[in-house]
Amino acid sequence: MSGSTPGADDAARPTEQLPPATGPLTGEQVPAPPRSNVFFRDLMRGSAVTTFLAIVLAMIVGGVLIAITNEAVQAAAGYFFSRPGDTIVAIWNAVYNGYEALFRGAVFNPRAPSFEAQIRPITNSLGFAAPLIAAGLGVALAFRVGLFNIGARGQMLIGAMFAGLFAFNLDLPMWLHLPITLVAGIVGGALWGGLVGLLKAKTGAHEVILTIMLNYVAFYLLLWMLRSPGLLQMTGSNQPQTKPTPASAQFPELLGPLFPALDWGFVVVLLATVFVWWLIERSSLGLRLRAVGENPHAARAAGINVERLYVYAMLFAGGLAGLAAMNQIQGTVVTGFGATIDAGIGFDAITVALLGRSRAWGTFAAGILFGALKAGSFSMQAQGIPVDIVLVVQSLIVLFIAAPPLLRAVFFLPKTEVEKASKARAKAAKKAVAA
Repeated sequence: MSGSTPGADDAARPTEQLPPATGPLTGEQVPAPPRSNVFFRDLMRGSAVTTFLAIVLAMIVGGVLIAITNEAVQAAAGYFFSRPGDTIVAIWNAVYNGYEALFRGAVFNPRAPSFEAQIRPITNSLGFAAPLIAAGLGVALAFRVGLFNIGARGQMLIGAMFAGLFAFNLDLPMWLHLPITLVAGIVGGALWGGLVGLLKAKTGAHEVILTIMLNYVAFYLLLWMLRSPGLLQMTGSNQPQTKPTPASAQFPELLGPLFPALDWGFVVVLLATVFVWWLIERSSLGLRLRAVGENPHAARAAGINVERLYVYAMLFAGGLAGLAAMNQIQGTVVTGFGATIDAGIGFDAITVALLGRSRAWGTFAAGILFGALKAGSFSMQAQGIPVDIVLVVQSLIVLFIAAPPLLRAVFFLPKTEVEKASKARAKAAKKAVAA
């Protein structure tokens, strides 16, 4: 008998004949995350100083546009070389009056005759901010999972459609009718968003293409229903709109009839912000969602069901967009809604989420800022300033946040360690090619 120990033959067998071992513990290199995940991760890691400077720079550019379009400045510029002081004074007056009107229309109006009228602008800003915050939270949540959700518009429209179909015709007391309408809108948006997550999980289709196409589907589907008397169209009317929101389904005013723009819908949005913060930052589901957002390949190697989390993320995102729609139709709107009920909020939500760094409270603050800009734009327009300048300022804020190297170049800020390392690698690669 051979004196070999059990397993000696196996030990002597050449290792190349054994099947190769695979798995996260074998030392294999985990695939790099997709470029979209890297972009969202870098964007969310920006500092508060960068965000503040982006707002300041955008306001400076907005001031330049206000001065250029002002008639007094244009007239004074015609004799600039003979009396340059007139041009400088005209520029100062134009910019100061423009931003002073913005402040009066968005925060506090000291010219109003009563204290209630003086603080009404801030309540208007909060009222405008509520749907922006809700939709922005949906976009931000998807960003944290590495999904570019630009379908908030379609999700809002389907949410409004669900509310109109399943809640407007009910005859119930307010304590029951209001929450049923709210839940119907949230469920409608969640189903429309979940459809995107399901298609991406099962077919691998890109969420950008899916959300763009589903925005059109939602718009024309709602438009068809609004033109069909037996569905959503108001009885006795040939206009594509629903009947007025039932009084029992409307949010009551939060601070009384003197402040009609601010209702209990803002409180619901505040609670939604707390929920999204807890979900992403404190729950075990949020930990898995963030892991997928960092690197879905590594998350899958760690045993996380990435496809299922895509569906979950889009369900939450769509539900929050549906909440934004409910703030539109359950507020002070009493004339029914049409196919433009989203009012551009679905796309503004993208800028709100970017400005908020895809964080719950950052998105909340960004929504209030954009709500204030919207409320103040009406006062600026009364001063003869084009309202489009406010839209330019909003766009520039996002542009500067998305391009931090440009911002650092304007304010002569030091480069980050990541940029220094990237530049060093580029130099090393150039030397290697030259050698």
